[in-house]
Amino acid sequence: MTDTMQARKSDTFVHFADAPVEDLEPGIKRQILTYSPDLMLCRLWFDAGVAGTVHQHPHSQISYIESGRFRAMMGGKERELVAGDSVVIMPDTDHGITCIEAGSLLDVFNPVREDFLGGGN
Repeated sequence: MTDTMQARKSDTFVHFADAPVEDLEPGIKRQILTYSPDLMLCRLWFDAGVAGTVHQHPHSQISYIESGRFRAMMGGKERELVAGDSVVIMPDTDHGITCIEAGSLLDVFNPVREDFLGGGN
């Protein structure tokens, strides 16, 4: 691992209270929990009625619904998801989510989302 890659990782153990929460847009908050060059784990909170922008990226993604109720769109298909449900999103696939009932989800990315850390795609 290069020095640059080593610098782009979180501590081995990350406490929830130590990871800052940021406002992404009205009604959506994100917390980067932990990351390495190969993986990133984030928690997001959504207010009811808020829709995340439909987008795509070169990263693989898995989303796990912690709480609430969401309408997820991926690759032209839509499904309602509730606590305990999950979805896998392949690279470069259009996807987005609308919150029906306020809740939170966990997102796992491969590789790390450099754009979340202030650099790259």
